[in-house]
Amino acid sequence: MMSSLLRLASFFFASCSPLLVFGKVSTAALQSLPVLSFEEGYTQLFGDGNLILLRDGKRVRISLDERTGAGFASQDLYLHGFFSASIKLPTDYTAGVVVAFYMSNGDLFTKNHDELDFEFLGNIRGREWRVQTNVYGNGSTGVGREERYDLWFDPTDDFHRYSILWNHERIIFYIDNIPIREVLKAEAIGGYFPSKPMSLYSTIWDGSSWATLGGRYKVNYRYAPYVAEFENLIIHGCVVNPMDHSLACERPDSAMYGSMGMTSEQRDQMNWFRKKHMVYYYCFDRCRYQVPPLECIINRMEARQSYGVDGVRIHNHRRQQRRVQRNHRPVTTSEISL
Repeated sequence: MMSSLLRLASFFFASCSPLLVFGKVSTAALQSLPVLSFEEGYTQLFGDGNLILLRDGKRVRISLDERTGAGFASQDLYLHGFFSASIKLPTDYTAGVVVAFYMSNGDLFTKNHDELDFEFLGNIRGREWRVQTNVYGNGSTGVGREERYDLWFDPTDDFHRYSILWNHERIIFYIDNIPIREVLKAEAIGGYFPSKPMSLYSTIWDGSSWATLGGRYKVNYRYAPYVAEFENLIIHGCVVNPMDHSLACERPDSAMYGSMGMTSEQRDQMNWFRKKHMVYYYCFDRCRYQVPPLECIINRMEARQSYGVDGVRIHNHRRQQRRVQRNHRPVTTSEISL
């Protein structure tokens, strides 16, 4: 792993590198990092035969059936870095299915764990997958910081890249190199900013109790197995000794991750995405939070004109219904039977 970090440092700091933009590492550099095979960076968590390696371990196929789901995790703990995978989601009827790409240390810090989530929530036939991000710090599970989005593409047709940048100042979530969410370490969020070493996880599992319309539609195993595929696995960060939590990376590597941020163009992309595709925002959820969490900066006009009291974007459901009627046949009773 040390040799991997040295290669990474030389990759970024080579003289006259076009990958540095105004002193910050560019998105092109992040997405061009070396890809790890499964054997080089990961280990199976659960699922027995429901995890299959393809293309010399450069592609991982995990599936959910009546017997079990499946999952894998990084071999190492990391404190800050860049973590990415290209993912292709299951197709057809997928209500209740959850595919997750996330970082966590819940196995080490059971009462005050940190977590950074990409969660992909399945749906009934004719309705799109939803993507949800969430951030927990220091065991702050009582305050959910969920955001939910629709997508401008079909995530079941081909692979799309999902990435997490985490350093001591900020967390940025990306979809296909477009930043979609930024969480800053500000005074308002305080100790709830994730600050302890975490592992990287990828899983598929049955989330029937909540994933699709609050649990209204559940997994129907007539359509199993549900198959998700992962490739272009990038995992680069400061490796942490699991025994004493000492850092194994050199100071230049740590400084490199700390320098990563967003250009003005990327910020414009993020604002465009959030305006067009964010369908739930926890800061606007007045049913859940009578007083918004301290880090929320509320635009009251936007909150009242664009979002309901439950934090869901107004007219989003109606728009989804029109799209379903235009592009898909109706869902049958047998498809949503339990």
